[in-house]
Amino acid sequence: MSLFAVLLAAQAAAAPAPVVPARITRLLERTPVIDGHNDLAWEIRERHDGKVEDVDLTRDTAALPYPLQTDIPRLRQGGVGGQFWSVWIPAAVTGPRAVEMTLEQIDVVRRVVAANPGSFMLVKTAADVRRAQQAGKIASMIGIEGGHQIDGRLSVLRQMKELGVGYMTLTHGKSIDWADSSTDAPRANGLSAFGRDVVAEMNRIGMIIDVSHVADTTMAAVLDLSKAPVIASHSSARAIANVPRNIPDDLLRRIGAAGGVVMVNVYPAFLSTEWRAWDQARTAFGKAQGLATDVYGAKAPAPLIAWDAAHPMPRVTAATVADHVEHIARIAGKGSVGIGGDYDGIGGTAPEDMGGVDGYPRLFAELARRGWSDGDLAKLAQGNVLRVMEQVEAVAANQRNLRPVDAIEPD
Repeated sequence: MSLFAVLLAAQAAAAPAPVVPARITRLLERTPVIDGHNDLAWEIRERHDGKVEDVDLTRDTAALPYPLQTDIPRLRQGGVGGQFWSVWIPAAVTGPRAVEMTLEQIDVVRRVVAANPGSFMLVKTAADVRRAQQAGKIASMIGIEGGHQIDGRLSVLRQMKELGVGYMTLTHGKSIDWADSSTDAPRANGLSAFGRDVVAEMNRIGMIIDVSHVADTTMAAVLDLSKAPVIASHSSARAIANVPRNIPDDLLRRIGAAGGVVMVNVYPAFLSTEWRAWDQARTAFGKAQGLATDVYGAKAPAPLIAWDAAHPMPRVTAATVADHVEHIARIAGKGSVGIGGDYDGIGGTAPEDMGGVDGYPRLFAELARRGWSDGDLAKLAQGNVLRVMEQVEAVAANQRNLRPVDAIEPD
């Protein structure tokens, strides 16, 4: 047995997974989780050349040579009844190729849904979500993860909406000419004139504005402009873990006051300052050895496995996720918090008792232990994000007579 396996075995022995109360099972059967963000489509592209037929989601994908965190049995076990599938592409891909690659990723999602008609249903509206759940299906929606994916053209944005895209994250890890990222130097002073046109057009067509990844200045500018509530599809609380990708309290309050929802991410680097520091030290060691550092566990290079054994990973559990949920609820209100795990987009990492999409009941059990009512848990699971979807749809309906914005980002 490897040193890493010994470490994991000891960790598991020290922290057995808690039993999920029947109350939580019943709750998630009635009001299943709508998860704001999952990167399975990119993993299918990277690990399987986009060949959907090579990935049998009816089986445990954790057993694949490159394990995944998502499959249909685990979605069912996790009480997931709605999923926004991310069609992320690298922020370095720009121009027409970004549009082409986004279309390819939309195609992956649509083929995944078509290949599993007994489990998935492609939907666009809140009413569609409810119909899918009543039919026993996992409502499947699509989210673009970066404004670079529309190549500065609102015509492209509109066509993405026609293809079923429900939200767009305004930036990913790099700033673009019209919006600034939380993890890059600013280029747009929050939002440029074209960026303001994007916000207005998203309101007009009924596409949810996603403020995960964006700079604080961009988030504030969006909140100043948008007529509809926004989401942060996979973000956590900066007061708990001081990470640029997390949201500070002043903006949490503004999102809550505007009726928006912050959907908590489960990436340990966004949940725990200690875990992030550990990972940074691990990355520095690996890079000094010329090693890839984005692989964890038994498939990591041998020197990193040895380093992991010598430097125990800080514990991150469902209780850590619950700390973020509770903080956001205190600041923004219990009507403004949701779940956006980011599974299959976090390098295989996760809280130790929430290793895949089957882990959500443990989070709900922890919150129930802390005194959350069934009504508040139901809002966390899906009620809050469904309300945002309905409000976005209502804003669009009120603007149905407005003409499309014809702006193109200046060269």
